[in-house]
Amino acid sequence: MRKTLLIGLFHVISTTSSAGDFKLGKYANESLSFGVGGRALGLGGAYTALARDVSAIYWNPAGLANIEYPQVMLMHSQLYRNAANYNFAGFALPMGESRTLGFGIIRVGVDDILVTELTNPALKLGDIYPNENGELVENRPRVVGTISDAEYAFYLSYAIKRSERFSYGGNVKVLHKGVGDNSAWGLGFDISMMYNPTGNLFVGANLNDVTSTILAWDTGRKEIIVPALKLGVTYPLTLPVFGGYVSPAIDVEMRFEGRDYAAQVAAGPVSADIHFGGEYQFNDLLAVRVGSDAGNFAAGAGIRLPKLQIDYAFNRHDDLDESHRISARLTIMEPKFRRR
Repeated sequence: MRKTLLIGLFHVISTTSSAGDFKLGKYANESLSFGVGGRALGLGGAYTALARDVSAIYWNPAGLANIEYPQVMLMHSQLYRNAANYNFAGFALPMGESRTLGFGIIRVGVDDILVTELTNPALKLGDIYPNENGELVENRPRVVGTISDAEYAFYLSYAIKRSERFSYGGNVKVLHKGVGDNSAWGLGFDISMMYNPTGNLFVGANLNDVTSTILAWDTGRKEIIVPALKLGVTYPLTLPVFGGYVSPAIDVEMRFEGRDYAAQVAAGPVSADIHFGGEYQFNDLLAVRVGSDAGNFAAGAGIRLPKLQIDYAFNRHDDLDESHRISARLTIMEPKFRRR
């Protein structure tokens, strides 16, 4: 039942509008909206203005410009009581004084989906008929194999720091979807910025699928993924008495595909979901987090070792139950690899 629900979540096109030979695919890219990195997810996805590590490939490519050493991140999650597998791998490489290159891959899939057919395809479900032994049997489904529903996103990211207060970046991403014998490919672009106007105030923006992304299926169907805008603000505060600092953050995710009641706020084709969270870090060693992911509870914790950071996130969803996500981020802190 849960696998059936996840398939519906990934591929349902509940409302489509014609545009020549194209269809506006509402939720066509929903499987890539789960987010990456235990830190960000523990904050409820409020990470557009905080993203200054390799996970910025997903959240805000402009944040990659703040990386001083190469970083690698791996994340694994089994979503919604093991109904789906969700994995991310990313690598970021500082280049020269102000540029950073990043690579990332996301896979989300429902594997081992049972394929059934009626014992006697010529009859209706539930019909009674004599089998090869002359016995009367009911026409019921039988398992004839399994298929997978898998979706991939491949990211090539680039970021430039123009000053100590402003950076910008973008992604080129290739999308691939496969369901049984059918598949689709798409090519999309993201642009982003990060700005520090004053003090500890940081503002981030990430415009996904800026030119709209076309998913072309081998069946001839073409789906349009329209742009989506993420805006984020954070203001970290130092707490000397407690030996650490706190980072409150809020994101607004805006879409333009008429999500109506499926979003927290909607007006016509425009909808918005709110993400907010807070993190307390103690001596750059331990962190605890809590947040709200579009109204769904989120929490997490992290530990930072000299080169390795491990983060855990718990996310609760009213309809799809809870999920647990763990990520590990390795910083290659060797002098020869440090940004010049």
